[in-house]
Parts: sequence; C-alpha cells; structure tokens
Amino acid sequence: MGEISCFANGNGLNNGNGHAVVVGPRKSCWYEEEIDTDLRWCFALNSILHTGATQYQDIQLLDTKPFGKALVIDGKLQSAEIDEFIYHECLVHPALLHHSNPRNIFIMGGGEGSTARELLRHKTVDKVVMCDIDEEVVEFCKSYLEVNREAFSDPRLDLIINDARAELERREENYDIIVGDLADPIEGGPCYQLYTKSFYELIVKPKLNQGGIFVTQAGPAGIFSHTEVFSCIFNTLKQVFKYVVPYSAHIPSYADTWGWVMASDTPFVISVDELDLRMKQRMKGENRYLDGKTFTSASTLSKAVRNSLENETHVYAEGNARFIYGHGRHNQAMI
Repeated sequence: MGEISCFANGNGLNNGNGHAVVVGPRKSCWYEEEIDTDLRWCFALNSILHTGATQYQDIQLLDTKPFGKALVIDGKLQSAEIDEFIYHECLVHPALLHHSNPRNIFIMGGGEGSTARELLRHKTVDKVVMCDIDEEVVEFCKSYLEVNREAFSDPRLDLIINDARAELERREENYDIIVGDLADPIEGGPCYQLYTKSFYELIVKPKLNQGGIFVTQAGPAGIFSHTEVFSCIFNTLKQVFKYVVPYSAHIPSYADTWGWVMASDTPFVISVDELDLRMKQRMKGENRYLDGKTFTSASTLSKAVRNSLENETHVYAEGNARFIYGHGRHNQAMI
C-alpha cells in the first residue's frame, strides 16, 4: 500500500502508528510504497494533485520530484510521466509489428489512455475499442493527463465503460490484436480473474481473428520478483496458445524490471531489420525506447528467469490465483 508522509525540515517523527508527526512550518513530503514486507520504495513529492476513491479503486495523482506526474491506484504506482513510454511502447508495439496488418484492436483496461495513444500511432489501425470498468478513473485521466488528450479525441477510438470479460463476450466482431492493460493481479483487486486460463481459453482466444495476437502486461519480472505472477501468466498462456513470447524491461519508477507476454497460434518470425522497417513504414513518429534490437534484448531473459519459466507448473485459475504483494480496495481495512 502507498502512503504519503510529510516531514518537518526534512526530518520526521513517527507517532508509533506508522504516521508522521509534522513539527514546524517547513515540510518535505514523500510517497512511500510497500513493495514487500521488508522492502519499501519512496520518493519526494512536489505536491498532491488529487486523491479520492471510486466504486472500484482508490486513486491518487502525485507530482513527484524524480518522475513527474504519477498515477497511483490501490497503493500501487501505475504510471509515471517520465518513463511511462517504456511500459506502453513495450506493451503495444511488439504485437502490432509482428502482425501483418493490424486493423481492429481491443484494449482490456487502459483507462489512462497511454495504450490507446501508442496503438493509434499505427497507420494500419482503423478502430481501437478501449474497455475499462472504472469510468471515474477514465474521466480523471482525461482531465489530468494532457499527453493523452489527442488519443481520447481520436475518432478511431471507441471508449466503453464495462467489465472487459462481459464486453468481449457480448461483441460479435473479432480482433486482430487484444491487449491486456489491466491492473496487477492483487488480492481483492477488480481484475485478477482476467489472468486465468479459462478467460484466455473461452473468451480471449475465440475473439481473435486468424493470425491474431494477444499481449498482456504480466507484472514484475525481476530476478527475485518474477515468480510472483510473471512465470505463471506465461505458463498459463502456454496452455492456450501455440507460440508464447515473454519479454521484460527495467522501468525506473517501478523500482523493478517489468514483464509482458505475447501469444498467438501464428509463429513470431519477424527479423530485427523487418521490425525496424515496419516501424518506419507503419508508425507515426519515433519510438523513444523500442526498436528491433531492443525487442531482441527484451525477449532474451536471464538464465535464472528462463529456468523459472521453463520449470513453472502453476496454471492461473480463479481458485488458485497468485497475487503480487498488496491488497485491492475491497480487501483492505484501511488505506
């Protein structure tokens, strides 16, 4: 869970209940996130721009000194202004570039708007359906995140407020790409069921066109953190799709390496040069992080992580889900 503490003159006094006691007129405010029982990550704040709660989640927008504006949901940093391009370029572009002609895209989640922004840079794309369950988060991001305003007003974007599973089930059309830009699977969170084998098998895969690709964010993928959910999301998708590619990148504001998994029944055989050529031909503007060589590097995991993924036997299901550290709003006594 995330916590904001303000200290007088750079020094804080704790009252014994985990809250800082402010003494004197000058304050230094910090955001602190509990990554694990014995590990916390904190950084200085310029200001707190917004804090509140929706029907589903708690939400904060912080102006941080090292990372700019940062969106925090259920005490977990979701996106920071200074490095969100790493996450969103990695989530979106490998799948679209490996597809021969991606035209019709469905985003599960993505309320921030950054995933839609990256998708809409592709000239082949005719329609992007973005389905997020939390209207208040979407409206909040529309108001506060200027970088995505153009994406939200793009006529190719169809914004739907609904549960992604229900929305996919009710729709008759299929998609070239389905993107899972969901919150992390945390206990009591709103969407851990959308990481399960049954969901991938019964809902996602049947909604993909021939040659279609599914890609999802898959949680922390660091040398110590990848066994939380990354390895079992990979293994779960292996039970459903013929070809599954895990990849990862370091994201400074997350204080960890992050993982994504791309899956299809069509093999991923595009070369580095072809990836670069498709970027030039099919995309508007330059990527800041991802090119062909970067993707090759991202999909070459370390020996320890490769061994874990090869030996993983856990299949993600509603009855035996794995979670990253933390709790969703519906499973907390207090924030």
